[in-house]
Amino acid sequence: MPERKPKVASLDPVWARICDEARQAVKDEPLLGGVLHNSLLHHPTMARALGFRFAVKLASAEISEQILREIADEAYAADPWLGAAARADLVAVHERDPACHRFLQPVLYFKGYQAVQAYRVGHWLWNNGRIDMASFIQMRVSEVFGVDIHPAARIGKGIMIDHAHSIVIGETAVVGDNVSMLHSVTLGGTGKEDGDRHPKISDGVLIGAGAKVLGNIRIGRCTRIAAGSVVLEDVPACKTVAGVPARIVGEAGCDQPALSMDHRLGE
Repeated sequence: MPERKPKVASLDPVWARICDEARQAVKDEPLLGGVLHNSLLHHPTMARALGFRFAVKLASAEISEQILREIADEAYAADPWLGAAARADLVAVHERDPACHRFLQPVLYFKGYQAVQAYRVGHWLWNNGRIDMASFIQMRVSEVFGVDIHPAARIGKGIMIDHAHSIVIGETAVVGDNVSMLHSVTLGGTGKEDGDRHPKISDGVLIGAGAKVLGNIRIGRCTRIAAGSVVLEDVPACKTVAGVPARIVGEAGCDQPALSMDHRLGE
Protein backbone atom coordinates (compact mmCIF):
# COMPACT_ATOMS: atom_id res chain seq x y z
CA MET A 1 0.00 0.00 0.00
CA PRO A 2 1.48 3.42 -0.92
CA GLU A 3 2.36 5.77 1.91
CA ARG A 4 -0.51 8.11 2.74
CA LYS A 5 0.42 11.78 2.76
CA PRO A 6 -0.97 13.86 5.64
CA LYS A 7 -3.90 15.99 4.51
CA VAL A 8 -2.47 19.02 6.26
CA ALA A 9 0.59 18.96 3.99
CA SER A 10 -1.58 19.54 0.94
CA LEU A 11 -2.73 22.83 2.48
CA ASP A 12 0.84 24.04 2.93
CA PRO A 13 2.81 23.89 -0.34
CA VAL A 14 6.16 24.55 1.36
CA TRP A 15 5.68 21.73 3.84
CA ALA A 16 4.28 19.46 1.12
CA ARG A 17 7.40 20.02 -0.96
CA ILE A 18 9.66 19.28 2.02
CA CYS A 19 7.82 16.01 2.64
CA ASP A 20 8.04 15.00 -1.02
CA GLU A 21 11.77 15.71 -0.99
CA ALA A 22 12.17 13.72 2.23
CA ARG A 23 10.41 10.70 0.78
CA GLN A 24 12.69 10.81 -2.24
CA ALA A 25 15.73 11.23 0.01
CA VAL A 26 14.76 8.08 1.93
CA LYS A 27 14.75 6.17 -1.35
CA ASP A 28 18.09 7.65 -2.39
CA GLU A 29 19.82 7.17 0.98
CA PRO A 30 18.06 4.50 3.07
CA LEU A 31 20.65 4.80 5.86
CA LEU A 32 19.24 8.27 6.61
CA GLY A 33 15.69 6.96 6.70
CA GLY A 34 15.47 7.21 10.48
CA VAL A 35 16.72 10.80 10.50
CA LEU A 36 14.36 11.86 7.73
CA HIS A 37 11.34 10.19 9.30
CA ASN A 38 12.08 11.45 12.81
CA SER A 39 12.91 14.98 11.72
CA LEU A 40 10.33 15.48 8.96
CA LEU A 41 7.96 12.74 7.89
CA HIS A 42 6.62 11.88 11.34
CA HIS A 43 5.34 15.42 11.83
CA PRO A 44 1.98 16.74 10.56
CA THR A 45 3.14 20.35 10.11
CA MET A 46 6.28 22.33 9.44
CA ALA A 47 5.95 24.01 12.84
CA ARG A 48 6.04 20.65 14.61
CA ALA A 49 9.06 19.59 12.57
CA LEU A 50 10.89 22.83 13.36
CA GLY A 51 10.06 22.39 17.04
CA PHE A 52 11.47 18.87 16.96
CA ARG A 53 14.64 20.05 15.23
CA PHE A 54 15.02 22.91 17.73
CA ALA A 55 14.77 20.47 20.63
CA VAL A 56 17.08 17.81 19.20
CA LYS A 57 19.83 20.26 18.35
CA LEU A 58 19.74 22.31 21.58
CA ALA A 59 19.07 19.62 24.17
CA SER A 60 21.89 19.00 26.65
CA ALA A 61 22.61 17.58 30.08
CA GLU A 62 21.21 20.83 31.48
CA ILE A 63 17.87 20.90 29.65
CA SER A 64 15.92 18.03 28.16
CA GLU A 65 14.64 17.60 24.65
CA GLN A 66 11.10 17.27 26.04
CA ILE A 67 11.21 20.69 27.72
CA LEU A 68 12.55 22.31 24.57
CA ARG A 69 9.87 20.62 22.46
CA GLU A 70 7.17 22.03 24.73
CA ILE A 71 8.67 25.51 24.52
CA ALA A 72 8.89 25.46 20.73
CA ASP A 73 5.41 24.01 20.25
CA GLU A 74 4.00 26.69 22.56
CA ALA A 75 5.79 29.45 20.65
CA TYR A 76 4.66 28.30 17.20
CA ALA A 77 1.08 27.81 18.40
CA ALA A 78 0.95 31.24 20.05
CA ASP A 79 2.57 33.25 17.25
CA PRO A 80 1.78 32.29 13.63
CA TRP A 81 4.35 34.86 12.47
CA LEU A 82 7.10 32.44 13.51
CA GLY A 83 5.91 29.90 10.97
CA ALA A 84 5.51 32.55 8.27
CA ALA A 85 9.04 33.83 8.93
CA ALA A 86 10.44 30.28 8.83
CA ARG A 87 8.92 29.78 5.37
CA ALA A 88 10.19 33.15 4.13
CA ASP A 89 13.68 32.35 5.44
CA LEU A 90 13.58 28.94 3.77
CA VAL A 91 12.62 30.39 0.40
CA ALA A 92 15.33 33.05 0.81
CA VAL A 93 18.03 30.44 1.39
CA HIS A 94 16.81 28.32 -1.52
CA GLU A 95 16.76 31.27 -3.91
CA ARG A 96 20.05 32.91 -2.86
CA ASP A 97 22.37 30.04 -1.96
CA PRO A 98 23.58 28.14 -5.05
CA ALA A 99 24.46 25.19 -2.79
CA CYS A 100 20.80 24.79 -1.77
CA HIS A 101 18.89 22.64 -4.25
CA ARG A 102 16.03 21.37 -2.05
CA PHE A 103 13.84 22.87 0.65
CA LEU A 104 14.75 20.16 3.13
CA GLN A 105 18.46 21.09 3.12
CA PRO A 106 18.25 24.21 5.34
CA VAL A 107 15.87 22.50 7.77
CA LEU A 108 18.18 19.52 8.23
CA TYR A 109 21.70 20.65 7.37
CA PHE A 110 22.21 24.44 7.26
CA LYS A 111 23.16 25.87 10.63
CA GLY A 112 22.45 29.44 9.55
CA TYR A 113 18.80 28.66 8.92
CA GLN A 114 18.47 26.52 12.05
CA ALA A 115 20.16 29.16 14.23
CA VAL A 116 17.81 31.89 13.00
CA GLN A 117 14.74 29.74 13.72
CA ALA A 118 16.08 28.98 17.22
CA TYR A 119 16.73 32.69 17.78
CA ARG A 120 13.11 33.39 16.81
CA VAL A 121 11.86 31.07 19.55
CA GLY A 122 14.22 32.79 22.00
CA HIS A 123 12.95 36.19 20.87
CA TRP A 124 9.37 35.04 21.49
CA LEU A 125 10.38 34.00 25.00
CA TRP A 126 12.06 37.37 25.59
CA ASN A 127 8.99 39.29 24.43
CA ASN A 128 6.86 37.25 26.79
CA GLY A 129 8.97 38.11 29.82
CA ARG A 130 10.81 34.78 30.04
CA ILE A 131 14.21 36.43 30.10
CA ASP A 132 16.23 33.64 31.68
CA MET A 133 14.92 30.95 29.34
CA ALA A 134 15.54 33.23 26.36
CA SER A 135 19.10 33.81 27.57
CA PHE A 136 19.59 30.08 28.00
CA ILE A 137 18.45 29.50 24.42
CA GLN A 138 20.88 32.18 23.23
CA MET A 139 23.70 30.39 25.03
CA ARG A 140 22.82 27.02 23.51
CA VAL A 141 22.48 28.46 20.00
CA SER A 142 25.94 29.99 20.37
CA GLU A 143 27.42 26.73 21.67
CA VAL A 144 25.81 24.52 19.02
CA PHE A 145 25.81 26.70 15.90
CA GLY A 146 28.52 29.29 16.57
CA VAL A 147 25.92 32.04 16.08
CA ASP A 148 25.37 34.57 18.89
CA ILE A 149 22.14 36.54 18.46
CA HIS A 150 20.78 38.37 21.49
CA PRO A 151 17.13 37.39 22.00
CA ALA A 152 16.12 41.06 22.25
CA ALA A 153 17.42 41.84 18.76
CA ARG A 154 14.68 42.36 16.18
CA ILE A 155 15.07 40.47 12.91
CA GLY A 156 12.65 40.48 9.99
CA LYS A 157 11.78 37.68 7.60
CA GLY A 158 13.39 36.44 4.41
CA ILE A 159 16.79 36.26 6.15
CA MET A 160 19.69 34.32 4.65
CA ILE A 161 22.89 33.79 6.68
CA ASP A 162 25.31 31.81 4.53
CA HIS A 163 27.79 29.51 6.32
CA ALA A 164 26.86 31.35 9.57
CA HIS A 165 30.14 30.86 11.38
CA SER A 166 30.90 33.50 14.05
CA ILE A 167 27.82 35.66 13.51
CA VAL A 168 27.24 38.21 16.31
CA ILE A 169 24.08 40.36 16.52
CA GLY A 170 23.73 42.60 19.57
CA GLU A 171 20.85 43.34 21.91
CA THR A 172 19.47 46.50 20.30
CA ALA A 173 20.24 45.58 16.69
CA VAL A 174 17.42 45.69 14.16
CA VAL A 175 17.54 43.74 10.89
CA GLY A 176 14.89 44.34 8.25
CA ASP A 177 13.31 41.97 5.75
CA ASN A 178 15.17 40.21 2.93
CA VAL A 179 18.65 40.78 4.35
CA SER A 180 21.56 38.52 3.38
CA MET A 181 24.82 38.17 5.28
CA LEU A 182 27.80 35.86 5.19
CA HIS A 183 29.98 34.35 7.90
CA SER A 184 31.84 36.35 10.56
CA VAL A 185 29.53 39.36 10.38
CA THR A 186 29.19 41.46 13.56
CA LEU A 187 26.36 43.88 14.27
CA GLY A 188 27.84 45.24 17.48
CA GLY A 189 28.45 48.20 19.74
CA THR A 190 31.47 50.46 19.95
CA GLY A 191 32.24 50.26 23.65
CA LYS A 192 30.61 49.93 27.06
CA GLU A 193 27.76 52.36 26.42
CA ASP A 194 24.29 51.27 27.53
CA GLY A 195 20.95 51.80 25.84
CA ASP A 196 20.31 51.78 22.10
CA ARG A 197 23.80 50.98 20.84
CA HIS A 198 23.60 48.59 17.89
CA PRO A 199 23.07 48.97 14.13
CA LYS A 200 19.77 49.28 12.31
CA ILE A 201 19.91 47.34 9.04
CA SER A 202 17.19 48.27 6.54
CA ASP A 203 15.43 45.93 4.11
CA GLY A 204 17.35 44.31 1.29
CA VAL A 205 20.90 44.90 2.59
CA LEU A 206 23.76 42.58 1.61
CA ILE A 207 26.56 42.23 4.20
CA GLY A 208 29.76 40.56 3.04
CA ALA A 209 31.86 38.05 4.94
CA GLY A 210 33.75 39.43 7.93
CA ALA A 211 32.09 42.85 7.83
CA LYS A 212 31.66 44.70 11.13
CA VAL A 213 28.85 47.21 11.52
CA LEU A 214 29.30 48.99 14.84
CA GLY A 215 27.28 51.47 16.85
CA ASN A 216 23.78 52.87 16.70
CA ILE A 217 23.96 53.66 13.00
CA ARG A 218 21.50 53.15 10.16
CA ILE A 219 22.28 51.24 6.98
CA GLY A 220 19.93 52.31 4.20
CA ARG A 221 17.82 49.87 2.23
CA CYS A 222 19.37 47.78 -0.56
CA THR A 223 22.93 48.75 0.37
CA ARG A 224 25.97 46.53 -0.14
CA ILE A 225 28.65 46.24 2.54
CA ALA A 226 31.84 44.76 1.12
CA ALA A 227 33.59 41.83 2.78
CA GLY A 228 35.92 42.83 5.60
CA SER A 229 34.58 46.35 5.93
CA VAL A 230 34.23 48.19 9.25
CA VAL A 231 31.19 50.47 9.10
CA LEU A 232 31.03 53.20 11.76
CA GLU A 233 28.71 55.77 10.18
CA ASP A 234 25.25 55.90 8.62
CA VAL A 235 25.04 54.70 5.01
CA PRO A 236 22.42 56.05 2.57
CA ALA A 237 20.17 53.72 0.62
CA CYS A 238 21.36 51.87 -2.47
CA LYS A 239 25.10 52.45 -1.99
CA THR A 240 28.16 50.22 -1.84
CA VAL A 241 30.58 50.78 1.04
CA ALA A 242 34.01 49.23 1.51
CA GLY A 243 37.15 49.62 3.56
CA VAL A 244 38.39 50.19 7.10
CA PRO A 245 36.76 52.45 8.02
CA ALA A 246 34.14 51.96 5.32
CA ARG A 247 33.48 54.67 2.76
CA ILE A 248 30.97 54.92 -0.07
CA VAL A 249 32.64 53.57 -3.21
CA GLY A 250 29.67 53.54 -5.57
CA GLU A 251 26.06 52.64 -6.11
CA ALA A 252 24.67 49.28 -5.01
CA GLY A 253 24.80 48.04 -8.59
CA CYS A 254 21.29 46.58 -8.67
CA ASP A 255 17.85 47.04 -7.16
CA GLN A 256 18.08 44.09 -4.76
CA PRO A 257 21.69 43.25 -3.81
CA ALA A 258 20.61 40.90 -1.03
CA LEU A 259 18.78 38.79 -3.60
CA SER A 260 21.43 38.91 -6.33
CA MET A 261 24.25 38.14 -3.84
CA ASP A 262 26.74 39.92 -6.13
CA HIS A 263 29.72 40.98 -3.98
CA ARG A 264 31.94 42.25 -6.81
CA LEU A 265 32.92 45.90 -6.52
CA GLY A 266 33.65 46.36 -10.22
CA GLU A 267 36.13 48.83 -11.64
